[in-house]
Amino acid sequence: MSCLLQAPVAHTILSSASSCRTVRRTKALKLRCGALGAKNAAKIPMPPINPKDPFLSKLASVASSSPEAVLNSSANPDTPPFLDLFESPKLMATPAQVERSVSYNEHRPRSPPPDLPSLLLNGRIVYIGMPLVPAVTELVVAELMYLQWMDPKQPIYLYINSTGTTRDDGETVGMETEGFAIYDALMQLQNEIHTVAVGAAIGQACLLLSAGTKGKRFMMPHAKAMIQQPRVPSSGLMPASDVLIRAKEVVINRDTLVELLAKHTGNSIEAVAEVMRRPFYMDANRAKEFGVIDKILWRGQEKVMAEVASPEEWDKNAGIKVMDGF
Repeated sequence: MSCLLQAPVAHTILSSASSCRTVRRTKALKLRCGALGAKNAAKIPMPPINPKDPFLSKLASVASSSPEAVLNSSANPDTPPFLDLFESPKLMATPAQVERSVSYNEHRPRSPPPDLPSLLLNGRIVYIGMPLVPAVTELVVAELMYLQWMDPKQPIYLYINSTGTTRDDGETVGMETEGFAIYDALMQLQNEIHTVAVGAAIGQACLLLSAGTKGKRFMMPHAKAMIQQPRVPSSGLMPASDVLIRAKEVVINRDTLVELLAKHTGNSIEAVAEVMRRPFYMDANRAKEFGVIDKILWRGQEKVMAEVASPEEWDKNAGIKVMDGF
């Protein structure tokens, strides 16, 4: 009977001793693991930190304050490593935020660059590189007004590569009033207007080229200028009376164009009207002879002009003696 009573007691004593040993072993294992973690944390290599990179700054801060958070990083395959340290992780930066790490140029602007017309406008350059449709007229007139408001004394440089109110095949794409609107804006400006033809200046674009300040109208060596009569827009299903009204308006625009070209080129109205009966093409030399431009731009021109002798030197070299009073 006593044996039966002592057996459970002995078993209980043995179980308690075993559990105590297990608890001691667990505590010792935790202590060793903690020491190992601290030892590994001391050996964590610290990369050079870019203060402008929020990811590296946050990672370095976490590693210095709580190394176990970096060592025991989440193993979730859906989350890239260490991004779980952020409350709202961002996988990619927005295009405007260009400064992210040393691999980027640290001197880049923090905001997107302006568009090309704005960059040219900063240099007081207005570029017409399309046919004269309403959108182009709106932009050019607005730029001219803005440049005069910025400085009414500095010159404005108008570069022209346009087929006017028609396309290359002669189809009408805009009203003649588009060209007249830019012309009137030019005439209202207080600034000097330097016009430069690059490529083509056809129809109303040729008028804008000739409307620059006298002595400041230029043309590239291989550019083309052409004047022609305005064309009747497509009539479609218009009644005959409406077609006649449009034809009369085109005649009025033609006469206006002839008068303005005669004014700026120095030719008579009859001479301009005669050459405009058919498309009148002009290269740079012919355009200069006709009075559309004043000078032809070509590389090396400045050096050649600098080497030209003055009139006094020419007279001296030729043996001509200049008398007083002459």
